[in-house]
Amino acid sequence: MAGFNKVVNSYGEAMAGLEDNMTVIAGGFGLCGIPEGLIKEIKNKGTRGLTVVSNNCGVDGFGLGILLEDKQIHKMVASYVGENALFEQQLLSGELDVELTPQGTLAEKMRAGGAGIPAFYTATGVGTVVAEGKDIKQFAGRDYVLEPSIVGDFAIVKAWKADRYGNCIYRHTAMNFNPMAATAGKITVVEAEEIVEPGELEPSQIHTPGIYVQRVIQGQFEKRIEKRTVRGA
Repeated sequence: MAGFNKVVNSYGEAMAGLEDNMTVIAGGFGLCGIPEGLIKEIKNKGTRGLTVVSNNCGVDGFGLGILLEDKQIHKMVASYVGENALFEQQLLSGELDVELTPQGTLAEKMRAGGAGIPAFYTATGVGTVVAEGKDIKQFAGRDYVLEPSIVGDFAIVKAWKADRYGNCIYRHTAMNFNPMAATAGKITVVEAEEIVEPGELEPSQIHTPGIYVQRVIQGQFEKRIEKRTVRGA
């Protein structure tokens, strides 16, 4: 079964084939469940002109935010962008193209893309700028807007555990967008906290089957806290 082993030994191998002007779908929500090492590898490669699809763009100096420092992102498709001053600066200056997308719609765009569904109708965004220029149809007397799904050249996700065949388990809120993102990449790369042998993961607990995954790498995570809130004694 050696041919099914998807583990690679370097971040260079993990992101091999990433080129300028590609689309990258990234799992994570804020700084929770983000593939930190894979994002750093994109920065190190210097790949430019990227369209990045993710819930948000990290923060200044960490997560996807580091890709803004050298202006590697051409377009950001996201649902929330409020934690990054450099993002705001590049948006207002016209250096960064931004497509704001309702959060549930963004998740469904990834899921539908991974399922081979080219577009879907949703009531979210009807009557707002989100629906401008898009097809509107009525179902059961209610308006729905047609939203195209998303498929990326690469999808990068973070797992709690993955086996060598690419089967993945996510942990608690770090699951967030990762399961949907994992299905929507032509090449999906998993950065895992722990890589186990096939058979060690309980089949009923697997969130992403290995059929969606092309590469797995053992990650080293800093796991920053985005906003630390403490209560006085």
